[in-house]
Amino acid sequence: MAKITWFGHAAFKIEIANRIVLIDPWLDGNPTSPIKSSEIARADIVYVTHDHGDHLGDAVVLCKRTGATFVSTFELGNYAGENGVKNVVGLNIGGCVEVRGVKLHMVQAFHTCLRGAPTGVVVEGDGKTVYHAGDTGLFGDMRLFGELYKLDLALVPIGGYYTMGASEAAEAVKLLNSKTVIPMHYKTFPVLAQSADEFVEKVREKAPKVKVVVLNSGESYQF
Repeated sequence: MAKITWFGHAAFKIEIANRIVLIDPWLDGNPTSPIKSSEIARADIVYVTHDHGDHLGDAVVLCKRTGATFVSTFELGNYAGENGVKNVVGLNIGGCVEVRGVKLHMVQAFHTCLRGAPTGVVVEGDGKTVYHAGDTGLFGDMRLFGELYKLDLALVPIGGYYTMGASEAAEAVKLLNSKTVIPMHYKTFPVLAQSADEFVEKVREKAPKVKVVVLNSGESYQF
């Protein structure tokens, strides 16, 4: 079994293969996070999809304090190293790395950033696969992710404005064909969708076989 916990926005903790993976750990300053970065006692890997502040968040501080390995694009990895992170893996889109027994497949996302390129990631361990889409619009090659990685769980943004909205995200779920999906990147800012209700309805229409799990911030799901 693996376990995932949502900290609001795009921040997740994934417990997989006896490791703790944090993705986009924006905790301090995140109005929807139930915890502060100082409350994270352990992390083995921190993956950052891109360098916007609501995703890079507290990654550098967490890696320096816990000794976690920082994983992101080459350019963002250089930034982490320049800011005192000792364990850094900087790869690029299409690449895969195994860190402490967990595989991380870096995939593309359609968004903007200052350093490197925006990404998504497929986390693989103990026969389970989790796709974190990062900040992205809809794109047809999401179908390939489903075919290649046989996804158990997909984490997709639904808030609109900066990313996909409910309709586009539901279409993404159809393409990904994951067993389960958890919506993210909503409620945080006034311009974003404030509820997952429309997304849930659209997924029922477009991908009725996919299980939708709507978490409250701080809640966990085992799979």
